[in-house]
Amino acid sequence: MRSYHESKIDVYKQNNNYSLQWTRWILKPIGVWPELSTSSAIEKILSKILRLTCHTLIALTLIPSILYIIFEEKDSQLKLKALGPTSHWLMGGINYCSLLYQKDQIRKSIKHIETDWRMAKRQCDQEMMLKNARAGRIIAGVCVLFMQGGVFTFNVARGTSSILVAMGNETVAMGRLPCPSFNKIVDTRFTPVFEIVFTLQLLSALVVNNTTVGACGLAAVFAMHACGQLSVVISRFEELVEEKQHDVIEKKLANLVEHHLRTLRFLSRMEIIMRQVCFVELTGCTFNLCMLGYYAITQWHEETTNTIIAYFVLFISMTFNIFIFCYIGDLVTEQCRKVGEAVYMTNWYQLPQQTMLSLILIILRSSIVIKMTAGKIVHMSISTFGDVSEKTKCLHITLQVISKF
Repeated sequence: MRSYHESKIDVYKQNNNYSLQWTRWILKPIGVWPELSTSSAIEKILSKILRLTCHTLIALTLIPSILYIIFEEKDSQLKLKALGPTSHWLMGGINYCSLLYQKDQIRKSIKHIETDWRMAKRQCDQEMMLKNARAGRIIAGVCVLFMQGGVFTFNVARGTSSILVAMGNETVAMGRLPCPSFNKIVDTRFTPVFEIVFTLQLLSALVVNNTTVGACGLAAVFAMHACGQLSVVISRFEELVEEKQHDVIEKKLANLVEHHLRTLRFLSRMEIIMRQVCFVELTGCTFNLCMLGYYAITQWHEETTNTIIAYFVLFISMTFNIFIFCYIGDLVTEQCRKVGEAVYMTNWYQLPQQTMLSLILIILRSSIVIKMTAGKIVHMSISTFGDVSEKTKCLHITLQVISKF
């Protein structure tokens, strides 16, 4: 029979795997999931091959599109039309490099979560952590549905719709790529080149979308894990006042302070990982929302119904993208603040005088909340999401004015 100790190890490993499972499934196929000390040499080589392949797919879409905008297309409206998809691929490429750059920090955070699960001995603590882990999985799943679904719908709608092009005395129906390509290198207007490039762009879109979805899922899982740890700290503060022995109170208070600071360090590391991703998503999605509104209004009678629906789905996807990062940032800030509020709301007056004075430092530390920022410039919060909605309207009007010249 298996020992009690072995069964405990299996439980914490299962819980840890449960909390990180979906994010690992998203990030591992694109080589972003960090190799652990237990990874074999074959797994490490495979990760390097995946990263090289993903970089190549992004470059094969992004570089020809930039060349098309700069050198081939002369019409300003068509340049604006090509700018939206190109900016999306550029955002994905920057975020992909950013996550790879922060791979060591991601590895440390994963080890931190594993250690927290191993240290959770009490059943009530495990249940609290599982509740937050379940919420993190749900957020990651919704991100996959909205972000992957929106962009994939747009790409398929663009690839399956055709435009009429005058060639000499004939009018020929040609397919359209999701992201325009520089035809002076490879002419994508005719088969089978169009189908090959279209397939490569779909694969590239999967890499770019997985990067965004993975970053969002990573932020959700990390934030919800931190919220679970802070909830454990709050519950233990409530139990502290029930203790009668002075020595035991001091020991428990020291453990709580260490647990609280450990969680705050985890949140600080999460902010370092996400700050550049948040900045790219905040600026890029705001710009793309303006472009989508511009496309829908100016090309309402030119585009097919499928493309207009794809614009609408993509608009919802981009809006949700900004909202979820802002929501996670707001959630982290509020949960950090709740620790100080919970300490104050306990029956602290029943504690020894020296312990009461120690609680003041905890309340002061909790008032200095950790904020999830976009490039250390903008605080990611629900109020920021409201500001983005207002700025989107202004930029949309500006684009309409520019297109007239």
